[in-house]
Amino acid sequence: MSTPSTPDREGFPSSEPQPGQDLWARAASGAPQAAAPAAPGWERDVLERLVFATVREQRAARRWRIFWRFAWLGAFLATFWWLGRDSATAAMSGPHTAVVEIKGAIASDANANAEFIIAAMRSALEDQGSRALVLMINSPGGSPVQAGMINDEIRRLKAQHQKPIYAVVGETCASAAYYIAAAADEIFVDKASIVGSIGVLMDGFGFTGAMDKLGVERRLLTAGSNKGMLDPFSPLEPGQRAHAQTMLNQIHQQFIDVVRQGRGERLKETDDTFSGLFWTGQEAIEQGLADKYGTLDSVARDVVQAEQVIDYTRSENIAERFAKRFGAAVGGGAVDALHGMLPAIR
Repeated sequence: MSTPSTPDREGFPSSEPQPGQDLWARAASGAPQAAAPAAPGWERDVLERLVFATVREQRAARRWRIFWRFAWLGAFLATFWWLGRDSATAAMSGPHTAVVEIKGAIASDANANAEFIIAAMRSALEDQGSRALVLMINSPGGSPVQAGMINDEIRRLKAQHQKPIYAVVGETCASAAYYIAAAADEIFVDKASIVGSIGVLMDGFGFTGAMDKLGVERRLLTAGSNKGMLDPFSPLEPGQRAHAQTMLNQIHQQFIDVVRQGRGERLKETDDTFSGLFWTGQEAIEQGLADKYGTLDSVARDVVQAEQVIDYTRSENIAERFAKRFGAAVGGGAVDALHGMLPAIR
């Protein structure tokens, strides 16, 4: 006869065997048995497996992220290269009118610089299918150095290839832009285009009066009596002013000589022709600064007689622009400060 189980603290029968209790009877009655103890260290083994699996998964995910990033970067660079490459790379079989655009400020760090424009003009005239080159100009001016280099190259290329070069003016062809256009065989304008401004300037500011009122002292150390010339925080010396004016006069005379050489007997000089004034396209034709009214399409159709127009304009793509900016980062402030004091034709 078995002994009844003793209730535990909550009133339920205790699972612990009682003295004199038949264990076989207890097993038959459905009493729970203690589970077999697990092998020691199993928790560490499971944890290591989980950690290693997590690490492998993270490594694989990182590899795929790096792969897709490089893939997208390659795709973007290929796209930028394709968009920024010269449009003249496509082979043209038939006769056509070549076009090179000169747009915006003319400067060494702009798209309208001598390097890009000269390279584009050479490609256009070397193409066997081109019948003439049209310079599409819409610029307020810029660097006399860049304009002079382009002007010289236009005259050289005309003699070398024996192909006409025309200038077609959009809204503006002033100062350095007209410096370039003057080398063309003919200049076509719209009646409302702005043409001329044959002059040179060097601009800046002087803050000496404001510094005196504010009690600010300028401390400028130089080696060379004229090294601080045109410093905006120092008084402008009469000798330095005279030197700067002489330099401007020389550049202005170079501009005048180029216009006279390019326009020849067509130019009707007056007292205002080289004064820096600018005129409408209608007045420019009357004064011999331009030849006729015309657009790119009308020149290609009626003058060149090759209606197909091919653009050879070269522009800086994203990769080139990034490389140049990255390479010019060191010392850029000093170069920009110097660039701001250089003469400009605008």
